[in-house]
Parts: sequence; C-alpha cells; structure tokens
Amino acid sequence: MASEQSSLVSKLYRIWLSQPEQDELITNQYGWDVLTTEPGGVDYIEADAGGVEAMWATPKDAHQDRVLLCMHGGGFIGGSMYTHRKMFGHIAKQTGARALIINYRLLPEGMHPKPVDDTVTAYRWLLDQRIAARHIAFCGDSAGGALSVTAQLRAREQGLPLPAATILLSPWVDFEVTGGTMQSNAGKDALFNQPWIKQLADDYRGSASERDPLVTPLHADLTGFGPIYVQVGDQELLLDDSRRLVSHAQQAGVDAQLEVFDEMQHTFQMMAGRAPEADEAIHRLAEWARPKLGLTETEPAAAA
Repeated sequence: MASEQSSLVSKLYRIWLSQPEQDELITNQYGWDVLTTEPGGVDYIEADAGGVEAMWATPKDAHQDRVLLCMHGGGFIGGSMYTHRKMFGHIAKQTGARALIINYRLLPEGMHPKPVDDTVTAYRWLLDQRIAARHIAFCGDSAGGALSVTAQLRAREQGLPLPAATILLSPWVDFEVTGGTMQSNAGKDALFNQPWIKQLADDYRGSASERDPLVTPLHADLTGFGPIYVQVGDQELLLDDSRRLVSHAQQAGVDAQLEVFDEMQHTFQMMAGRAPEADEAIHRLAEWARPKLGLTETEPAAAA
C-alpha cells in the first residue's frame, strides 16, 4: 500500500489537472521544489555549459570526474534547474557523482529541436572539460527523459562518443501519444489526460513529424547505446512509453531494464526525502548507476 507521504504528490497533481488554465505553478521556475526535501551536504553553483545555463549539484565527497547530465521534466513548457535541483541533488548524493542540471530552452522559444541542441551543447562542454564519456550518465524525467535519448542520437550524428549509461524517470518518449495506458490508466493518473499530452506534443514538435526519431525515440535506432534504466509508476498514462522504450532498446541489443512501482504517480521521485517510495527508488537507481560509472560502494571520492 502506498505511503501517506506519497499521496502528497497526487494531491498537488490533481490541483494542476483540475485547474489547467491556472498554470502559474506549472510554469513558475521556483514552485515545484516544495515536493522535495533538501538532500543536505550538496552545494549548488550556477554555471555556463557552453552557452547553456546550468547548475552544478555537488555532494560532499563526490567523485569530481563522474557526472550525471540532468534534464528536468515539465512538458517543454515549465520546470528548470531550480525546480529539480533537490531531486537531482538526492540522486547525485546517492550515486557519489556530481550532477550538471541544465536549463534547455522552453516553449514558445524552445520548439524542437532547440532543447535537443541545448542538451548536446552541454554534453559537448562536459567532454571539453575532460570528463570522459564513460564517466557520464544522462539522467532525465518526463520530457527530460525524451531529451536524454534524443540528445544522444544527435550527439552520435555529430561524431561524439555516447555516455556510459542513461537513467530515465517516467520518460515521455511517444509523441504520437498512442500507448495503451493512455486509456487503461485514465482517471488513475493524477496529473495527465490524453488531450493535454497530445497538445503538449504538438506544440513541442512544431512542423517536425511525430515519427521523427529526434522527436519520438521509439522510432530511433538505439544500436550502440549504453545501458538504460527506467523507473515508472503503474498509475501513469505514460507507463506504456517506458515499457515500449525498454522493449525497443532491447531489440537493438541494448542492456535495458524497467522497474514499475506499484501505486506510484508520474515522477514520484520528486518526493525524495519525504516519501519512502521515492527514497527507495533513488537508492535503487544509484546502485544501478554506480558500477556503470566505474564506482563502487567503498571507493574513495576523487580529490576536488
């Protein structure tokens, strides 16, 4: 049974869904982090990642040469490095790496492919800082999950090495909006309905085809990608996005793993520090990520 604490995210989401015309909380760059506690022992420093606004979340004793490149969710209309800094701070702290959280361009300016290009720019900047690709993992939730995949496709086009691994939280990867859970989970999902998701998808892609691999990763060739780990709640309309992405990646020979969490909502990990389900999920993903980045439980952190 879901914890009482985890119900807070459902309550907030239902407020948003019932009052979609009052979207100040959704687009407010500072409002969402009410869901997440401070991880403690994490320093935040704003940065310029090759022209892309960004923020370092650096846990005490983090390995300076291991980096999570983090892309926030928000349907390409909201969210920022500020709204998600604490969640990514929890993930970085558990993993023992630094997190670079980027502010990619949002709508109306940030129509496809600008967010993809911003993410690749930040990744190229990391590589230019002599952070090895094998020591970088992409990490994104919801819309940021899509960017975590499509930016790798763009990076591969440009001849860049792919990162060691990809961590996805409730990724939104079907911009045709055709998943079966759009119907079967209708009413269970506290945040989304199918028409809203379709509108967000159309606004983001603009003139690009729904089947463009740089829009919908389900149509992409994922051959050569590093391991992928996906977490999703079983109440989500986007549940089938995760299922189909993992299946698609496995068919391409990628080591892809899916964990579905009972009674959980979209990006429930935002409840880090409050809900035991969120803390357990982050613990699991960190355990998965550490060896992918060449880290162990007992390995001391590199000097700053």
